[in-house]
Amino acid sequence: MLYIGCHLSASKGYADMGRQAEKIGANTFAFLTRNPRGSSAKAINPADVEKFLQNSKSFGKLVAHAPYTLNPCASDEKIRDFARFAMADDLKRMEYIPNNYYNFHPGSHVKQGNEKGIELIAEILNDVLTPEQSTIVLLETMSGKGSEVGKSFEELRAIIDRVNLKNKIGVCLDTCHIWDGGYDIVNNPDGVFEEFDKIIGLERLKAIHLNDSLNPCGSHKDRHAKIGEGHIGADALVRFINRSEVKGLPVILETPNDLDGYAREIKFLRENYND
Repeated sequence: MLYIGCHLSASKGYADMGRQAEKIGANTFAFLTRNPRGSSAKAINPADVEKFLQNSKSFGKLVAHAPYTLNPCASDEKIRDFARFAMADDLKRMEYIPNNYYNFHPGSHVKQGNEKGIELIAEILNDVLTPEQSTIVLLETMSGKGSEVGKSFEELRAIIDRVNLKNKIGVCLDTCHIWDGGYDIVNNPDGVFEEFDKIIGLERLKAIHLNDSLNPCGSHKDRHAKIGEGHIGADALVRFINRSEVKGLPVILETPNDLDGYAREIKFLRENYND
């Protein structure tokens, strides 16, 4: 089964996102937990949630996304405090739709160095994760632009090693990000997955962001492209979603598209998927 979808607007609630997903042929989706450039979060409507849960039995795992402004390893303590608050609040809100995923960018260390950044990220994770939560928190692989933490499998593993509740942590692999980060999924996908398994462990791979890239491998730039319109290419991305390591995982498109564009990409990928 291919569980595939895209980012949808959460402005009208979960039931509306479910309808949007079905309209474009998706059976999973991602959504931002709060204003992507701010701190406000839409109030939860229990009736809306119940309606969504009743009508989404065929959906795969959902992949919520923390706001882009969240930076748990910032040098500014106030920015870290916001990250701690937002993540803790988001994880409480996620329990309305239990047993799904909450994805976040590890952040930028802002001249503090990778080691300090890793330490600060783990510190906040240890503050916000609880034994009772049903949500798995996903560290996203990054491209390595600027002072981003998470540009290598080793950096993600270093964060995981410092987290107390390791059973609440997984990884979301972004194809554009790892390609831009120097992992050649076109010519050496076997080697990439072997390295991931050796360093992090395939059991921690929980979700995929499927994107082509406007830049060559190792560029460290993070510029998403539509499927087949970048340096990775449609053939390599089709091979990627058909790998045994990816089968059954939620695949989220973050390509520069509107809903009609996502519908076309979902249709194309379904037609080229081997169940």
